[in-house]
Amino acid sequence: MSVRIRLTRMGNRNNPFYRIVVANSANSNKGKAIEFLGTYDPKGDGRTVLKKERYDYWLGVGAIPSDTVRSLIGRAVDHASTVQAQAVATEAPAEEAPAAEETVEAATAE
Repeated sequence: MSVRIRLTRMGNRNNPFYRIVVANSANSNKGKAIEFLGTYDPKGDGRTVLKKERYDYWLGVGAIPSDTVRSLIGRAVDHASTVQAQAVATEAPAEEAPAAEETVEAATAE
């Protein structure tokens, strides 16, 4: 039995969302996965987020990607860079918030 890197469908009817998973080839498409590697959202912005280090590891071990996953890898965004970008985005509004509170306090003091 070989290990495959493939898509498993999530989401609702008419709103597909896919997870990129490592699974035993004998398991069904909705079956148990060994590891979760990323996501693909075709309806939203068509963005693919992938843990590239883990993907490379599984390729090295001998996992075989499906044709669809192989085509999505070229335009995938690394999961680590996405997490860092979200952390930077959450830090920026925190610096602006005290300035707004000072303005409210100054207006109520007058």
